[in-house]
Amino acid sequence: MNRPTNVRGLPHPPLAIVRDHPDGGAAVLPSRTVHGSGTAGPDRGTPSGHAPAAQPESPEAALRAELRERTADLQRLKAEYDNYRKRVHRDRRAVGEIAVANVLGRLVPVLDAVAEAAEQGELTGGFRRVAEALETELAALGLESFGTPGAPFDPSLHEALTYTPADLPPDAPAGRVERATCGAVLRQGYRVGGRLLRPALVAVTDEAPAGP
Repeated sequence: MNRPTNVRGLPHPPLAIVRDHPDGGAAVLPSRTVHGSGTAGPDRGTPSGHAPAAQPESPEAALRAELRERTADLQRLKAEYDNYRKRVHRDRRAVGEIAVANVLGRLVPVLDAVAEAAEQGELTGGFRRVAEALETELAALGLESFGTPGAPFDPSLHEALTYTPADLPPDAPAGRVERATCGAVLRQGYRVGGRLLRPALVAVTDEAPAGP
């Protein structure tokens, strides 16, 4: 059939080209993808070396992270406050003990005078009641007297004025160890809590340990 003279262009669609196939048939070559057309090209995938974009953090996760951070801050603040409160309490107690010890230390000579008056029989009548009330109040403040005859000698609590060695028999075994004791207490010692106000003045003697 003759082609009209007013029609231009190829007799077949421009996207297909017919070629001779080796076995005599006609082969249609795939049309070339036109840029910008709706035909999809091959999937080339994600470019190598590039990680996928991170997902944005949700508001709930951000709030949880902020809550954990604020909770940790509050815990640190509470621990610091507890340490500060304990330190202040300890310092106040130490200052109070030092103040009480200083006052009681100034009253020790008064107690020595009362003890001397009692030894001479002058602690009678109203003076005796005053001395007893004074001793009661000082004991309530934590004042403690120490130093008794026969107690083991302790250099941290006792001050030795004299020393008398033990009189061991001649046939005593060699290397026998004697124990230093307070033979007589010449002056009472005083302490308050763990603070020594004055050591006891004693006469030290050696005592052989009991047993073989």
